[in-house]
Amino acid sequence: MADSSSSLPLYEKVSHKSLILRAVDVTILGLLFALLAYRILYMNQKDSVWTAAFLCESFFCFIWSLVTIVKWSPVDYKTYPDRLHERVCELPPVDMFVTTADPVMEPPVITVNTVLSLLAVNYPAEKLACYVSDDGGSPATFFSLKLASRFAKIWVPFCKKYNVQVRAPFRYFLNPPVAPEGSDSVRFMEDWDTMKVEYEKLSRKLEMVAENPHGLDDADEDLAAFSNVYPRDHPTIVKVIWENNSESEVPHLVYISREKRPKHSHHYKAGAMNVLARVSGVMTNAPYMLNVDCDMYVNNPDVIRQAMCLFLGSASRNQFAFVQSPQLFYDSFGDDLVLFLTYIGRGMAGIGTPLYAGSGGILRRNVIYGLSPHDLQDDGSLSSGKLLEEGNLKREYGNCEEMVTSAADALQGKSNPKNGLTSSLEAAHRVADCDYEHCTNWGKTFGWIYDSTAEDINTSVNIHAKGWKSYYNSPEPPAFLGCMPPGGPAAMGQQRRWATGLLEVLFNKESPVIGMLWRELGFRSGCSYLYICTWGLKSIPELCYCLLPAYCILHDSAFLPKGPCLSIVMALVVMHCLYSLWEFINLGLSIQRWFASLLFARVKTTCAWLFGISDIILKVLGISNTVFILTKKNAPSTSRQDVDHDDDVSGSDSEKFIFDDSVYFLPGTTILLVNLVALIGFSFRAGQGGGGYGVGEIFGCVSVVISFWLFFKGLFGRGKYGIPISTISKASLLAIAFVVFSVRKSSISLM
Repeated sequence: MADSSSSLPLYEKVSHKSLILRAVDVTILGLLFALLAYRILYMNQKDSVWTAAFLCESFFCFIWSLVTIVKWSPVDYKTYPDRLHERVCELPPVDMFVTTADPVMEPPVITVNTVLSLLAVNYPAEKLACYVSDDGGSPATFFSLKLASRFAKIWVPFCKKYNVQVRAPFRYFLNPPVAPEGSDSVRFMEDWDTMKVEYEKLSRKLEMVAENPHGLDDADEDLAAFSNVYPRDHPTIVKVIWENNSESEVPHLVYISREKRPKHSHHYKAGAMNVLARVSGVMTNAPYMLNVDCDMYVNNPDVIRQAMCLFLGSASRNQFAFVQSPQLFYDSFGDDLVLFLTYIGRGMAGIGTPLYAGSGGILRRNVIYGLSPHDLQDDGSLSSGKLLEEGNLKREYGNCEEMVTSAADALQGKSNPKNGLTSSLEAAHRVADCDYEHCTNWGKTFGWIYDSTAEDINTSVNIHAKGWKSYYNSPEPPAFLGCMPPGGPAAMGQQRRWATGLLEVLFNKESPVIGMLWRELGFRSGCSYLYICTWGLKSIPELCYCLLPAYCILHDSAFLPKGPCLSIVMALVVMHCLYSLWEFINLGLSIQRWFASLLFARVKTTCAWLFGISDIILKVLGISNTVFILTKKNAPSTSRQDVDHDDDVSGSDSEKFIFDDSVYFLPGTTILLVNLVALIGFSFRAGQGGGGYGVGEIFGCVSVVISFWLFFKGLFGRGKYGIPISTISKASLLAIAFVVFSVRKSSISLM
């Protein structure tokens, strides 16, 4: 409960408006419109290549218009968690969710470190409960969490005693020990050595568990529940691993593996999140919920207190649904996403609707339960008692008495703590059954919304389209840190899943277009979602633009202006490159990482996102449904030497791009071969006169080859760093077909 008598604010809104950046955005947009005007002016005098370029550039202009609108008024928030005790009499409870799905793709040591970082946050332990959803039903994951709970009994007090900043052990012990000011350095070193030894013991046990999970059958009586359990066919398993008491500093820890049956749709992560909401609802029912992916550990222990500053520090707090922190990374593979979250995230914060990103978000439970701002009065109470009628509650939330009671409390912003978590186990099993959602609105109008593998954006649009606003919390140090898959098949699979899921949102009932026209999604908010949801569509114009220079050289035609008007294109290229370079440098990133990010941007757009379109087409035609592609996470480094080595190569990710024989690398290899053939053909014809193409097409062809430098190196690489012969063979056939088509068209046009 907040006390408004204090004059000290709990947060401040910080504006990042810049007239110079606005001028650059508008100038680039003006140049794009000028290029389109030039295209239209000479449309009748040119061939189909001119039209194709016009359509591509129209899409680029549309995208940059959205970017300009979204980034127009960026803001950030500065919170003051040290003032909470002056303004808030009692901090509200928070349920923390962690999701994992496969102990091989997501090693238990990763999940354990994330859970340990959550258990050790700076927040009253009796107000916290951590729920881990294991969609793989793995005894290895469960047993690893039991081991982690024992280690947490010494780890959490150690972190709070010495005010440890990084509370994921695998990252903390990579740095040399530094005694905090005012502490006994000798005692600290003794405690530090003890903790390090204990964590190394835990790590070795976790490695043994991961290597031989079948050896656990007789290790613990609780593991009997995992007998005859298969990842997609098993009953509900709910285990209270640790229950907090008034004398303990470790919050509740609960393991959940929802029921799965082959004939029931489980809705991937969205289904798991809805089960977490229901199980936590009948157990602790905290009014706020934090969820993180299993590989996104807490990097700032005050993150929940910072969120409470935003939730409780405003007179209009009943208008805000969640607080989102950006997903940042301790490796360099996520530079492009960091850039997006920093600049687009601040822009969306200025609009008042930063998106829910699926991890690092703290949400109001009553919002997830379907409440809209119109259902609340100024004091936060419900405006109508009809929402609490038992018939409505059972129809919406399911026919479980404990769930109905908890839903009624949740809608009113209350928690309903039990005398003990074990007393709620029977109800927890019921609400985690695979048929519980039948004839309810879970996943349809509230909860985590189904019908997209991008359940986070789908849910985010649903929330904002009801009229809710949201906060963006980007503290220093960052709230959460994770790792990205290295460049290669894993990264391509992740990018394909994102592109597919976002396109599903664009065309389903949660579409931002529908939200703007018929619901309460504002124009600028809708533009921000349109920009994100059209990522996959960008692959087609970019693919065309990568092939146009080569086609024109082979076809002896032009798609770029000549003479002084070519300066429009050159100015666009130079300004965009310098602009993106400034954005990287402004974030403290190197030029080398900027260049590597540019290369990967072309690869992911033309290679991974392209298959998102095919996935949607197949889904619309009813041929196949989209599939959630789980990304493999690498086990964290456990020595300083490993991290030093990673840091040495982090700036040269382009040299570490991994290939395999998957279809992801076929478009990029084909684009590279086509442009190389075009440049070779130009070199043979240089000085022979003629040539409908000009310096613009030649420069464009060279630029494409540079953009696919990762693939150029892959042509000559060995092992996993080389493009497989099968992919090169298929790409060669496609390149030959393209060259023959281009040359034949040229011959026909000359006749």
